[in-house]
Amino acid sequence: MTTFDVIALLVALAALFSFVNAKWLRLPATIGLMLVALGFSLALFALDRFGAGLTPRVEALLARVDFGDTLLQGMLCFLLFAGALHLDLGDLRENKGIISILASLGVVGSTLSVGFGSWFAFRWLGLDLGLLTCLLFGALISPTDPIAVLAILKTAKVPRALSTQIAGESLFNDGVAVVVFVALMRLASGTEGVGATDVGLLFLREVAGGTGLGLALGWVAYQLIRRIDDYQVEILLTLALVVGLYALARRLHVSGPIAVVVAGLWIGNHGRSFGMSDKTRENIDKFWELIDELLNAILFVLIGLEVIVIRMDRLLVLASGVAALLVLAARLASVGLPLVLLRKRWNIARGSVRLLTWGGLRGGISIALALSLREGQHRDTILAITYGVVVSSILLQGLTMRLLARRLLEPHGAP
Repeated sequence: MTTFDVIALLVALAALFSFVNAKWLRLPATIGLMLVALGFSLALFALDRFGAGLTPRVEALLARVDFGDTLLQGMLCFLLFAGALHLDLGDLRENKGIISILASLGVVGSTLSVGFGSWFAFRWLGLDLGLLTCLLFGALISPTDPIAVLAILKTAKVPRALSTQIAGESLFNDGVAVVVFVALMRLASGTEGVGATDVGLLFLREVAGGTGLGLALGWVAYQLIRRIDDYQVEILLTLALVVGLYALARRLHVSGPIAVVVAGLWIGNHGRSFGMSDKTRENIDKFWELIDELLNAILFVLIGLEVIVIRMDRLLVLASGVAALLVLAARLASVGLPLVLLRKRWNIARGSVRLLTWGGLRGGISIALALSLREGQHRDTILAITYGVVVSSILLQGLTMRLLARRLLEPHGAP
């Protein structure tokens, strides 16, 4: 099967599952797609009990798709740009304090809480993974996934400021998570020392370098866009910006996700206001909305199908459930502590702590990072637990986000 055949099959499955969801389930698109894909995978397992032998064929198909590389080095740049394109820079400035703390100290605090908590919990369950491995798990599961979060926010009616806080955090916390994850990977390998200075320099290079690169190339693209009035060429310029910027960020060893988000904010605000005609704005919005919907569909179909190749047993299912509770508890602490301490300064709205906690979905990025672990770091075990946390996060939190928002934000809702 060629690469084109694999892509064609994934697009066909995404279209079919989207139809099933739109016709009968009528759930938010990402949740519905993953749920249908999970049902499809479980149906294949059931048919195999009668000798159908279908799961080995699907496994062979998925073996041709490097999930981690496909997401981190392929889909992610397009999805992040599409998400940042519609965020208002003024709203981000108004909420920069909350977003900065949640995307930095929140990730570090969650990493430590989940890492130490899972170390004790897994040992109690009989899984002796080692403290460093558990801290690696804490690092890869702590960042909220911008793809899952932005998709859910489209259907959950939350206040504008709170929506900006959730979306802004999810778009920017990848840089910090990567720094922490890479530092722990180096420490676990034992090949080179990792000190506070090393982590600081790594953080500076990734975050500051990615921000600077995104601003520079975003400004160049903006200057080109504002000098013409041809929406087809302008769409092509935004497409070239995304792929070129992400590729260059990899070469320069700076944060590609942050660079793309910064460029998307620049084009989505300055470019939209001062460099585009009404016709161009309409067509660019339609183009990137289509890209966003298509790649989201393929991604969540892949997440649903991955259950076929991830080996789970009763112990790992139990460990996934415990880990999901730990992740939620760590999220509550990392969100609640700064918001409670700074409530008067930031004028935090009612229900913000609970909505920020429940809205911190985990997604494909955590699975991709788990796949980058080496075999000696209990890769299969961590991958299975990560998958369990991700699926429960998207299904449980995603399906109830709108209900929780309605309950908390009603005039007589809980404070």
